[in-house]
Amino acid sequence: MSTTGPDDDQPNHTPSRRDLLRPVELVGGSALAAIFVGVIVLMTTRDLQFAGISAGIVFIVVLVVLAMFALTFTDDDAIDPRDEGPEPGAEPPAH
Repeated sequence: MSTTGPDDDQPNHTPSRRDLLRPVELVGGSALAAIFVGVIVLMTTRDLQFAGISAGIVFIVVLVVLAMFALTFTDDDAIDPRDEGPEPGAEPPAH
């Protein structure tokens, strides 16, 4: 039984500060949207419970949407040039 991990053949990669703060950006943006909606609902209805429920729903929805958008974007450094496929004009591989 081997005790090597999946990262043993990969060079050590330390995440950048931007990569480390990305979750904070997502949660912070969701919190700002939730606070904004909560305050607007509270000022409109004067019902604290309804404002809290509205803020919670907006927080979750915005967090999920932002996370889905974050998954669609990749850094140029993360793309492996070996995975681009055959060169233009090259014969397709035989199966």
